Amino acid sequence: MKSEYDFSKAKHGKFFYPDAEFDLPSATADHIEVFDEALVVSLSDGRKVSTPLSRYPRLMHGTPAERDNWRLIGGGYGIHWPDLDEDLSVEGLLLGKPSMESQSSFKRWLERRQAN
Repeated sequence: MKSEYDFSKAKHGKFFYPDAEFDLPSATADHIEVFDEALVVSLSDGRKVSTPLSRYPRLMHGTPAERDNWRLIGGGYGIHWPDLDEDLSVEGLLLGKPSMESQSSFKRWLERRQAN
């Protein structure tokens, strides 16, 4: 079944529904919890966004300590994991976007991790 949303045009806080344009809420991240199977982001407007960890391979392959070492960036519009060299945006989470990293890049990252 084809989605009625056109996420291919999503950028700069906007996404398109047939013949209409909507602004994404300007919520920022307040707190992050990373579980074995899910990433849960608490937003400034009171919502919680939960997404499968499998959508972000670096987080999935990180240790609990690496996943717990995060910081908010851009005033809460992004999240950074320095030990995993991973960055996610609140906008991307709200749009349901998975990691945009290529398979070849992830493979190199994983090989470097395993060599250390």
